[in-house]
Amino acid sequence: MMPTRRTVLTGTAAIATGAMLSPAAAEAHRPKPTVVLVHGAFADASGWNEVAGRLLRDGYPVVAPANPLRGVASDAAYLASVLGTIGGPVVLAAHSYGGIVITNAAAGNPNVKALVYVAAFAPDQGENLLGLQTRFPGSRLDESALDFRPYADGLIDAYIKRDAFPPVFAGDVHRGTAEVMWAGQRPADVRALGEPSGAPAWKSIPSWYLVAREDKVLPPAAQRFMAQRAGSRTREVKASHVAMIAQPAATVDLIKEASR
Repeated sequence: MMPTRRTVLTGTAAIATGAMLSPAAAEAHRPKPTVVLVHGAFADASGWNEVAGRLLRDGYPVVAPANPLRGVASDAAYLASVLGTIGGPVVLAAHSYGGIVITNAAAGNPNVKALVYVAAFAPDQGENLLGLQTRFPGSRLDESALDFRPYADGLIDAYIKRDAFPPVFAGDVHRGTAEVMWAGQRPADVRALGEPSGAPAWKSIPSWYLVAREDKVLPPAAQRFMAQRAGSRTREVKASHVAMIAQPAATVDLIKEASR
């Protein structure tokens, strides 16, 4: 039976409409990547709570593991083991010291599709945290701002002092919230400050960077330097070091952009 002109036109219109809608439909039905949120030193995963909540409400699977804060190589190995349990595409987002951890942990993992640095260290091979933190002026996180507490076998943990925590670490966070953050901070093994980073994942994985313009821990100039070197897609926000707490919407937007 020969098709009528009306049937042909209707079918053609349907095909054309389908062609126009298919990219959007594909985007809508494409599984969202798992977002892994990695905290830094002097903090824990609760610093990502607002970001995690927004992502979860928008349908993103989220994992916010505990970063051991025992050293670059061991922390990266731990995170790599966590990533090994996640199937499908992954977007890694890190804050502060967490940046050096994802830079090492993501190397060689084909599931990691994007790296998002939030006021975070993005070192090249052989660089360390102290060198990057002091490469440009402006950091107020020095020995005078830290308490040092020895633990087993003569090893030493560092904590930010109570009076230094709000102005240095969380200057735009409500004072009461900053006090609670100080009380619950997790210390960093001081050996991590000088431990060299390995081959950087950002050389083979696309990256995004959120620069915190009022950061008193990692100077904004250092953040811009690392972002430019890594070829990161960069945004800047008016925020202290804890930009994911001070600017959760901007942080979520950048993670979503990296997830596309």
